[in-house]
Amino acid sequence: MTEDMIEDIEVESTIPRALVILAEGAEEAEAVIVVDILRRGGIDVVFAGLNGDGPVLCGRKMKLLPDIALSAVTGHFQAIVLPGGAEGARRLASSEAVGERLRHAVTDGLVVGAICAAPLALQAHHVFAGKSMTCHPSVASRIAMYGNLVQKPVVEDGQLVTSQGLGTAFLFGLTLVRRIMGDVRAADVERGLTLPR
Repeated sequence: MTEDMIEDIEVESTIPRALVILAEGAEEAEAVIVVDILRRGGIDVVFAGLNGDGPVLCGRKMKLLPDIALSAVTGHFQAIVLPGGAEGARRLASSEAVGERLRHAVTDGLVVGAICAAPLALQAHHVFAGKSMTCHPSVASRIAMYGNLVQKPVVEDGQLVTSQGLGTAFLFGLTLVRRIMGDVRAADVERGLTLPR
């Protein structure tokens, strides 16, 4: 192995990584927006299919192609992100593989992001109980029984970042970039998005 190859490996290993888990029935626009913004922020995003690496049929009947099956994912991450969608959230909540990832994330101090109905998976896997969080209005009554429900577009409490839904996905993604990469990078990404003021 040459010195150049070793340097390339060392550089790659220092790039922050985020794991985004895609389940059947997920809200596809949330998933795509978050992955896009994280990648614009210079984060190495692993887009993992909950049940394999084949096309995933999402909530609005669009098919998204994951990079890899969740079962094949290895390595260390700085963040784990759960897109929403009612059916996608239900599948995330019922997956022991997701539960194991979340419990390790809590122990290891990773940033954990959940948007729309995905905070239901936090409840199902018994992580972040009592923390301040937000969610889609359709599941607010259930989340209010588990955490401190805050009606804001994005809520941060320690390592947990939650958001309300598709309309808040850009802000959610930017918040994750800020948490992982810092204020300057997040501001750079935001400028390029030409978001309405």
